[in-house]
Amino acid sequence: MTAWVPSDALGRRVLCGTEYATVRYVGSVPPTAGIWLGVEWDDPQRGKHDGTYERTQYFKCRHPRGGSFIRPNKANFGVDFLTAVKDRYGLNDEQDVQHGTENTLVFGKKTVEFVGMDSIAEQQRQVQLNQLVDISVRDCAVSHAGQKEEISRTCANIRHINLSKNLISSWETVTDIASQVQNLETLNISENKMKFPSTSTSVSSVFSKLRILALNQTEITWTEVLLCAPGWPALEELYLASNNITVLERPGNVLQTLKLLDLSENPLLDGNQLHLIAHLPRLEQLILRNTGISSIHFPDAGFGCKTKMFPSLKRLAINDNKISQWSSINELDKLPSLRSLQCHSNPFMDTEKNPETLRQLIIAKISQLEVLNKSEVRDISTNCMRAELDYRKIFGNDWLAAGGNWNPEKNKPSEEFLAAHPRYPSLCLKYGAPEEGELKGRQPLTLKNQLLTLTIKCPEKPEQKPVEKKLPESMTVQRVKGLLYRLLKIPGSELKLSYESSKLEGKEVELDNDLKPLQFYSIENGDCVLVRW
Repeated sequence: MTAWVPSDALGRRVLCGTEYATVRYVGSVPPTAGIWLGVEWDDPQRGKHDGTYERTQYFKCRHPRGGSFIRPNKANFGVDFLTAVKDRYGLNDEQDVQHGTENTLVFGKKTVEFVGMDSIAEQQRQVQLNQLVDISVRDCAVSHAGQKEEISRTCANIRHINLSKNLISSWETVTDIASQVQNLETLNISENKMKFPSTSTSVSSVFSKLRILALNQTEITWTEVLLCAPGWPALEELYLASNNITVLERPGNVLQTLKLLDLSENPLLDGNQLHLIAHLPRLEQLILRNTGISSIHFPDAGFGCKTKMFPSLKRLAINDNKISQWSSINELDKLPSLRSLQCHSNPFMDTEKNPETLRQLIIAKISQLEVLNKSEVRDISTNCMRAELDYRKIFGNDWLAAGGNWNPEKNKPSEEFLAAHPRYPSLCLKYGAPEEGELKGRQPLTLKNQLLTLTIKCPEKPEQKPVEKKLPESMTVQRVKGLLYRLLKIPGSELKLSYESSKLEGKEVELDNDLKPLQFYSIENGDCVLVRW
């Protein structure tokens, strides 16, 4: 008996056991009898050849051993959307047949059948399907929409659909399903290798309410994204990870409502590709994890100025890339709205062994940063001030060597210094230039035993007279509390410490980590430590 083969089998996605493949050939393979399917496996290790058999090439594969011939009865061409929904949510006819005895009752030796129970069960099934708002049929072998209007009649309230990892082979199938879902807001069709339109699609109302679209691992190109985009007038989030996208193009008049764009795991040719998407007006979050980017540059803005690119960008992820120069981090300060940055696993981070110092340097280089590598910059104003004061001291000698001077008329640091430290002039304006005493003989963040002369005061206990003490700047907050316990006879666990800078009158900084040394908080000679309990 010859196995049934769909008339549109060529190009269809099939499932063979647990392996996914695409049909590349349908027909005979002499000298064998019968119909064969030539398939290209998603996993090339599953294949045997490149579509050539007995020196005849029946189809082509991207991988030299990515193809096989299989009999049609070994291929699962999938099911329609509604069948998959009923199977997933236990609402199909077969399950009703299996439980058909529930339609009968036994009285003594008599069995009584309730007439009309099948129609009642059908009504209940319809009601349950109509109540579904969020549907997931991931990995359910969905390949087509099914009968026209059947989805809209049965599942009228759907808003969110997960169609990932199925057998959908064309964007047309996605449109057929979505056209029957009036209020579709979220659609995930990731892990479906499919064909997308090669010409601009006509604008329709099919995706008029779609806000979130996931197209990860679908082999879509950026050109195809732009061809489909006119049909997504309200789209806010677009996920395009792992699609081998190498080249971007300017979006033109599409994707103007986009707030999130994920291009992770795509081998972008260089950071200048970002300029092509830099003027999406509402883009707030850009995810560029593992895209091979080695540098970032906004050429329209000079040192200390803000770029017109990415005007609304608040959250940026550039982790797992090849950024080796701090100059790219300096460039990020040009983004006017940036508040959150993920940048771990980049070569520039290996230039500083101390992770806390590294964190402080990034905070000092990028103003207004609130979250760094998923960790909040706790007490933002205090933490930023601490990082900026440290940064100002650390590079003070470099500033002097590059032409910096305490006399404003002579203060002319070189272009090379400003390129490496574009925020330095603004930090000097904010806190004043570092004094000669601060820089004399100081090694950045390595001097362990420099003594600080500090005034210790109890603001809530006026009877306690202020005490002047010399403490090494490497002394931890915990050890300072131990010293004050002996001095004031108050248990260290009850003490709360902060300090007032002699340079920033009225500004109080909490010493909130017992394990950190005083130098971590940028405490200087003449500062006042405040003690409360």
